[in-house]
Amino acid sequence: MLRTEQLSLAYGDKPVVDNVSLAIPEGGITCLLGPNGSGKSTLLKSFAGLLPVRSGQVYLDDQPVDQWHRGKLALRLAMLPQKPIVPDGIRVQDLVALGRFPHRKWWQRNLTTDDNATLDAMAMTGVSDLAERPVEALSGGQQQRVWIAMALAQETDILLLDEPTTFLDWGYQLEVLELLSKLNREHGLTVVMSLHDLNQAAQFADRIAVLADGRLETIGSPGEVITEPLINRVFRVHTHVTTGRDGRPFCSGFAESFRDSGTPNHHGLIHGMAENQTT
Repeated sequence: MLRTEQLSLAYGDKPVVDNVSLAIPEGGITCLLGPNGSGKSTLLKSFAGLLPVRSGQVYLDDQPVDQWHRGKLALRLAMLPQKPIVPDGIRVQDLVALGRFPHRKWWQRNLTTDDNATLDAMAMTGVSDLAERPVEALSGGQQQRVWIAMALAQETDILLLDEPTTFLDWGYQLEVLELLSKLNREHGLTVVMSLHDLNQAAQFADRIAVLADGRLETIGSPGEVITEPLINRVFRVHTHVTTGRDGRPFCSGFAESFRDSGTPNHHGLIHGMAENQTT
């Protein structure tokens, strides 16, 4: 449904993504992992047709994304950036209703179908009781749910999210990821998101694609991808990978980061990974 073939992307003369070929499974959850500057956000933007390709191509249903009419593309996929801007004073229901814009003609306003889709999206994300509240007055986790509701109101097959857990505490992070997992299971939504937390990706993803220096390092199931050699090679961190009761891999135990000097500096796993918390 959504795939790239030998895709290369750049900002001006600076290469960012180099010769990446991958396919996004329909109806699954795919996570993009990688250190800072590895190309995760750039790759997501290319999926949405927001960046010109340097070479290769992004395809949706075997048609190059850059050949799709923007309105029709917006009916197939929705993207949430890492830092969406909340319009001043806008209410929750009004923000969610903006997701209906691709379905409207210029002469159409306040259609019953739009109202129903807006209400359904708020119900699915658990924000119905916040409908009249200003979005800017909500907590970070609540705001993220509202943004996801807006994307759901768009009624697309594919949802792209750039680090949806950034700036959220651990409780809200799990809340958002559990919501996305539920939407995937119950509504067949294809989810593609970039994450920094390897354990969260291992827990919630069906497939994980790891980028390093703009190249696709590997792609596969969590058990195939989250391994000690890969974490050592890509993230420059020593850690222990065990298997949880659910059969998924889990990074645990003492770890050493040696990104700067090439030798261990005796940080724990969380400290070693903290260097990778922004893109």
